Amino acid sequence: MGSSSNNSSEEDISESEIEEYEDKSYEELKNGNYHVKTSDQSFSCPYCSKKRKRDYLYKELLQHATGVGKSSSEKRSMKDKANHLALAKYLEKDMMDVDGTSDGPSKKPKSEAPLGCDHDEMFMWPWTGVVVNIPTILKDGQYVGGSGSKLRDELIARGFNPRRVQPLWNYRGHSGCAVVEFNRDWPGLHNAMSFEKDYEADHHGKKDWIASNARGSGLYAWVARADDYNAESIIGEHLRKNGDIKTISEIMAEEARKQSKLVFNLTNVIEAKNKHLEEMKRIVSEASVSLNNLIEEKDKLHQAYNEEIKKIQTSARDHFQKIFNDHEKLKLQLESHKRELDLRGRELEKRDAHNESERKKLCEEIEENVMKNSSLQLAAVEQRKADEKVYKLAEDQKRQKENLHRRIIQLEKQLDAKQALELEIERLRGTLNVMKHMGDDGDMEIMKKIDSMHSVLREKEGELEDLEALNQTLIVKERKSNDELQEARKELISGLKEISSRVNIGVKRMGELDNNPFHEACKRKYGVAESEERALELCSLWEEFLRDSEWHPFKVIEVEGKHQEVIDDNDEKLRSLRDELGEDVHMAVKAALIEINEYNPSGRYIISELWNYKEGRKATLQEGVAFILKKWKISR
Repeated sequence: MGSSSNNSSEEDISESEIEEYEDKSYEELKNGNYHVKTSDQSFSCPYCSKKRKRDYLYKELLQHATGVGKSSSEKRSMKDKANHLALAKYLEKDMMDVDGTSDGPSKKPKSEAPLGCDHDEMFMWPWTGVVVNIPTILKDGQYVGGSGSKLRDELIARGFNPRRVQPLWNYRGHSGCAVVEFNRDWPGLHNAMSFEKDYEADHHGKKDWIASNARGSGLYAWVARADDYNAESIIGEHLRKNGDIKTISEIMAEEARKQSKLVFNLTNVIEAKNKHLEEMKRIVSEASVSLNNLIEEKDKLHQAYNEEIKKIQTSARDHFQKIFNDHEKLKLQLESHKRELDLRGRELEKRDAHNESERKKLCEEIEENVMKNSSLQLAAVEQRKADEKVYKLAEDQKRQKENLHRRIIQLEKQLDAKQALELEIERLRGTLNVMKHMGDDGDMEIMKKIDSMHSVLREKEGELEDLEALNQTLIVKERKSNDELQEARKELISGLKEISSRVNIGVKRMGELDNNPFHEACKRKYGVAESEERALELCSLWEEFLRDSEWHPFKVIEVEGKHQEVIDDNDEKLRSLRDELGEDVHMAVKAALIEINEYNPSGRYIISELWNYKEGRKATLQEGVAFILKKWKISR
């Protein structure tokens, strides 16, 4: 809709009419006669020719409009400058900064090019200033002059902030020229232009140097441009070796490309990081689900185990109650048997007395009739022998009765003292042996009781075997559960090793020697200079002592009826350590000894243990799992 003023056939305007023409162009822009915004973040210049027209960001278009409007180049017409000034005014007042890189159109960032520069003019890159007419003197056949650092300090004091000042030398010595290097950014260009304008204001710029035909007094300076770069002089040669010539627009375009490439690369990095983050979240989620499933499964197993233990305990309690009741019944039966045996013993005594009287009567009759009949005498001899056998048999029965009586008393004492099932079976067997001896007389009632007690004995033995088999099964299950819990505990210890000990739950190295008391004691005894080396030597020595299995500074004492193993404070090494380095070091070694004696007395090396630092004790597996879940929730 708009056209370039360079192609306009209308006459140009004078400098006094620029402001009026600028206001007119500004009103046309406000009324929408020209299109500036082509998309959400791209803009175009309506006053540039179609060949040069391209898409700009807000900041780029503002720099373009300002640079052309304030350009001193004769290539631009006054109308063109007025149009671009109106465009800059329109952008600053009526358009928003859509590229999001500045605070707004009314605030110019410090990193942009100075507005008074022609963006199409060729400058030396990096920004470089030229200083000529530096005083020199001839000394020993060579020209010498002031140093670059001195001139640099003078320019810094004047606020131009050069990076370096380099005098130029040739075969005759100091050439009287120098180049001033500024920073490779827009503030550097600003300093360079201020440097040039300051010398121009003092009539010591480039034009003044040329006008004086290189014979002026004082320093002359300016910013290096294309003519300086292409000059056949020591200055041009130096500039061609150390840089290039570029327009401000080219530099801005290059910076925009670099920034775009940087944004693109950073976007790719962020996307890759986001993908990695999502993958890590997925892995953590899967691990959490798996851990929750394991915990639920462990809780179910633990609950089933507790229920089974309760059932077994109830069954065992009922079984023991039944055994106790059976024991009481057997005790009553033994009491009854005892009374029966006592009664039979008294009957045997009566029979023995009756046999003795009969034997005496028989002997008397034999003596009376011995002379009467020899045949009767022989019969009497045989009868006497028979009586002796009967007597011996009675004596044997009497001894057996006494032995049986003593055995019964012994069994009663054992029954009163022992309650266990195995001893009960032994007592039943003893009772059966007694009944067998008594059954030699052929008493059928006793034989039936023996058979009955045999049946009871076999039943008790079967119950004992069943109970042992059940206990063995439970022991196997408990060992398997304990193995699984130990494996889980080892994995938890391995995962928590990198976490700081300042947390509540962590991994503690049991038996590890605390080095801090050694350092403090060595500082007091040897001074700060030697404390570090001395402390390391002593720590290494006492770590060797702790690992020595032959050194066992412990003693056994009795506390409340129980034997306990405690550290022997009279041990020669410990006593010498306390006297030499103090109580703190002595307590640190004792603490390591107690831990290593409790957790690894045979190997005497350091082991890792899950530890509750808040309560100062060994942590449970449940506390470790709860801590891991809490950390995961916080990090998520």
